[in-house]
Amino acid sequence: MRRIQAGNALSAFGLGFTVPYLYVYVAQVRDLGAGTAGVVLAVFAMAALVVLPFTGRVIDRRGPLPVLVGAALLASAGAAGMGLAGSVPAVVLSAAVLGAGTAVMQPALATMIVWSSEATTRTRAFATQFFLQNLGLGIGGLIGGHIVDESRPGSFTLLFTIESVMFLVLAAIALTVRLPAPAGVHGTPADAGAKGGMRALLGHRAMVQLLVLGFVLFFACYGQFESGLAAYGTEAAGIEPSTLGTALAANTAVIVAAQFLVLRFVERRSRTKVIAAVGLIWAVAWIAAGYAGLGHGSQAMATAAFISTYALFGLGEAMLSPTVAPLVADLAPESMVGQYNSAFALVKQLALAVGPAVGGPMGAALHGPYIVTFVLFSLAVSVLALRLGKRLTPVQDRPALAARSRVVTVHMPATADAETVAAAR
Repeated sequence: MRRIQAGNALSAFGLGFTVPYLYVYVAQVRDLGAGTAGVVLAVFAMAALVVLPFTGRVIDRRGPLPVLVGAALLASAGAAGMGLAGSVPAVVLSAAVLGAGTAVMQPALATMIVWSSEATTRTRAFATQFFLQNLGLGIGGLIGGHIVDESRPGSFTLLFTIESVMFLVLAAIALTVRLPAPAGVHGTPADAGAKGGMRALLGHRAMVQLLVLGFVLFFACYGQFESGLAAYGTEAAGIEPSTLGTALAANTAVIVAAQFLVLRFVERRSRTKVIAAVGLIWAVAWIAAGYAGLGHGSQAMATAAFISTYALFGLGEAMLSPTVAPLVADLAPESMVGQYNSAFALVKQLALAVGPAVGGPMGAALHGPYIVTFVLFSLAVSVLALRLGKRLTPVQDRPALAARSRVVTVHMPATADAETVAAAR
């Protein structure tokens, strides 16, 4: 588990170097224009949508380790190609390869974490993964920002080279891992019917409800960060572009500072009630954004409210990381863990593709309706989470119950009577 988490952190560190600067690199540094940059970003996302439907079945048949190594090598090639590309076909092809590789890594890493944990430790394992991902992305972006120079294309080549090397390091670390046999999950028992692929998954009502909930979660939060919410902040609230960076930094800072404090609060509570609480927190975040753009207060108050929106989103994200991903694993039959993880990753990617397409124009032009829409989406998160809770078993919703139910062997004196032994048990 330590090796898996270390590789995960290093790959996130590599991504942090380049993701914030991809648009600038293609449009300005390589002088290929804003249209090409938009195509590259779209291809990066679409590549994930193409490969993820097939990833889960390969993971379940071959195991997550070879899939992760192959994905890391693919992503490394894509990053290296992006750093050297100087034409439209080259950057588009490199973006497709990089997007496909990074997309496949997500369910492979998630499945490795499931195999290396039990239901009682899985919550903490996924929280650690999320913490390290954000820490790696934040540090990578910070260091990358001090290296890049639009007047020197070589500085961007250096960034992509570092990213490529980090993926190779991830592959090398993964090759040293000896995975245990899959640990049991508290979901539908593994049986012959579990091998029915997507048909079996879509027949699992609790999982389908979780997929719908996941789409709303990612659409209402992550899908708005760098599109609709950014457009709303600059157009309605008059936020300076540099303040957007401060807001994103506040989001990351809250996640890093609060993750393990929040973990102590959520790991012994109902998962679905925690998710419902996140919906309420995000509704407050959107109301704060509404005040920033529609409240007619001072610019300082508007800026503070806008940064608070991102900080509240970070608090919600810290609460989700130990709940949603482990719940996907606990719902999955043992023979379909990879397919369940891939299905959830696919839904996430769809939300991240649809979110900017819907939120961007609304945030830029329809300020009032934009805020109302996403307040309602946040409240929908709470409703969907509580409905999902009715379909889960007690242990699926609150895995701490599994630890409490274990029988502890107690050494009793030979003279103890049966009633005393029964009481001790």
